[in-house]
Amino acid sequence: MLKKVLITVGLLVLIAVIGLLYLTYRNRSMSPPDEQRITTTSGLDVRINYSRPSVRDRLIFGPEEQEALQAFGKYWRLGANEATVMEFSAPVRVAGYDLKAGTYGVYAVPGPDSFQIGFNTTWDRWGYEEPDYSQDAASFMVPIEGHEHVEQFTIHLGETDNGVRIICEWDDVRFVIPVQEVK
Repeated sequence: MLKKVLITVGLLVLIAVIGLLYLTYRNRSMSPPDEQRITTTSGLDVRINYSRPSVRDRLIFGPEEQEALQAFGKYWRLGANEATVMEFSAPVRVAGYDLKAGTYGVYAVPGPDSFQIGFNTTWDRWGYEEPDYSQDAASFMVPIEGHEHVEQFTIHLGETDNGVRIICEWDDVRFVIPVQEVK
């Protein structure tokens, strides 16, 4: 009798582990991880780790009553899976806020004309959970720039005269986060 119970429990555990591995693989294949990195001519290193969800015929940004994937006014991890993480090798100024060199969890709150962007000192977490907003090192608005459809969420980095432009694009939304080196 005990042997049958142990075999049953073992099989249930094995099935649960296989199911979790499948779901993890499925999520990662549908929203694959990516890393963007740039080193400016003056030596500032910026690294971004995020996951890239796809539109797949869904309404991405819009009102909650229209069942948008990312409803206006609601927290978004700025990607998928784990929290989006940005790392700066030196102090920077992001949209007028001074940030120390280090690692930050980055999130967004979409709106119809602009996005609120937050840089949070808590970065090592699953992205689905909202951060502790009292740990924000910066929170600011960036305007939406219209552009052509982008199927998979993409972050590009481009060097400027005094720093880096972080360009985020998904669906028909594009916005830019300005980063300046602090000397």
